[in-house]
Amino acid sequence: VEAAEIAFAGYGIVAPAANGFAQHNDYEDLDIEGKWVMLLRYMPEDISAEHRQHLVNYTDLRYKAMLARDHGARGVILVSGPNAQVKSQLMKLSTDTMVAGTSIAAISITDAVADRILQATNQDLQSLQDNLASGQPAKGFVIPAVTLSAAINLRQEQGRGRNVLARLAAQEGTSDSMVIIGAHVDHIGRGSPESLAAGEQRNAVHYGADDNASGVAALLEIAQYLADQQARGKLKLKHDLLFAAWSGEELGTIGSQYFVKQLANAGAQRDPASRAISAYLNMDMIGRMDRHVYLQGIGSSPLWSGEIERRNAPIGLPIVTQSDSYLPTDATSFYLQGVPILSAFTGAHADYNTPRDTADKLNYEGVAKIARLMALISRGVAMRDELPVYVAMEKPTAKMSRRNLRAYMGTIPEYGSTDVQGVKLNGVAKGGPAETGGLQAGDVIVELAGRKVDNIYDYSYGLNALKVGQPVTVVVQRAGQRMSFSITPTSRE
Repeated sequence: VEAAEIAFAGYGIVAPAANGFAQHNDYEDLDIEGKWVMLLRYMPEDISAEHRQHLVNYTDLRYKAMLARDHGARGVILVSGPNAQVKSQLMKLSTDTMVAGTSIAAISITDAVADRILQATNQDLQSLQDNLASGQPAKGFVIPAVTLSAAINLRQEQGRGRNVLARLAAQEGTSDSMVIIGAHVDHIGRGSPESLAAGEQRNAVHYGADDNASGVAALLEIAQYLADQQARGKLKLKHDLLFAAWSGEELGTIGSQYFVKQLANAGAQRDPASRAISAYLNMDMIGRMDRHVYLQGIGSSPLWSGEIERRNAPIGLPIVTQSDSYLPTDATSFYLQGVPILSAFTGAHADYNTPRDTADKLNYEGVAKIARLMALISRGVAMRDELPVYVAMEKPTAKMSRRNLRAYMGTIPEYGSTDVQGVKLNGVAKGGPAETGGLQAGDVIVELAGRKVDNIYDYSYGLNALKVGQPVTVVVQRAGQRMSFSITPTSRE
């Protein structure tokens, strides 16, 4: 990045007037076009809890960088400031599978380096941060007689995951369709951006006993049971059974998405997955059954209600059914391709994505009963002549909404896609604004309401600025062409 002037813009916050708080704009009357902009991390230190809640959506560093870019900045200089009391003044690089790229540079510097840059202003970082502590914006300024050039090189690393698949054939060779039973074999390892632990615990081993060793254990038990049934002549399959341990679920259902795409690419017709796969059954976090087990996705086919009641009769599991078929797990990879799904889940808990998710806390009797139920349902579906009927559902607005986001577009991003500039859509919710406005699976959103979209974060923050009922222009890349669509967001609430 060539040498350019540096401007100081406080915390780099731009927030509208709301909830009794005045508008906040750290860029007011400050020209940062072509300049580096120095920004404090976090938010003012002495503001009330209510004020923090008001500003929280506008203080994420990705959001600050996006705003700086949209104001014409050449790059962002991030500094913690002495009042932040951080353990490390410099920010660490971390792996992120969701970012395709961005068009603004960013560097992290220590407080001492920031003070050296500020010397020409006769001000220091401590006093500047003190003046901003109350939450009142202070006028930004250009730092005289100081320029900055930087050489920034990021290396994109490619990893390799392995789906583990085992097929139990209905007859010699294979049938034209199969029932898939799956669970994800990955977890988040020794911490990661997904860790919900605090402090040093973020770097400890995250055992993943419930998420998702419980699902994989059940998968192995089901495979052993059904293979034994067939060996003894008690399993007259009409459809093959495929047992699948997916990789990369925690990174964005990468393994299951890859499988479905490869299957689609192998067929000459459109959406062959919906014909090659008669049903998909999923187990993700089934180890902590307390009062009941959730069976999700029953709205994807009228078959499920009767099958669940029939197969649970000899087991007696307490079951709560949920119609929603847009789930944050591998099942959605199949549902979006026209495959009926059923997913077992025993609920979230305080140990989720922390080192506390250990084997001693599992309800093993519950896991065994859930495995038996899913085995009997899978067996029943695989022995049917008819394929289960698929039901396309509208995506509900309550469960998977982003925090404090009111506007609903009905887009389903492909979170694991890093090889495109923009946001590639894995699908659009049936009947949602995106589908109504003409967006399709495979479209790459590159602009939203006049805002450039480089990655999923740009898109998420852009959604925050939308007004319910007010049409916006969405620009996408489709089959090599740039196309514009008018989409009218609806309300999530």
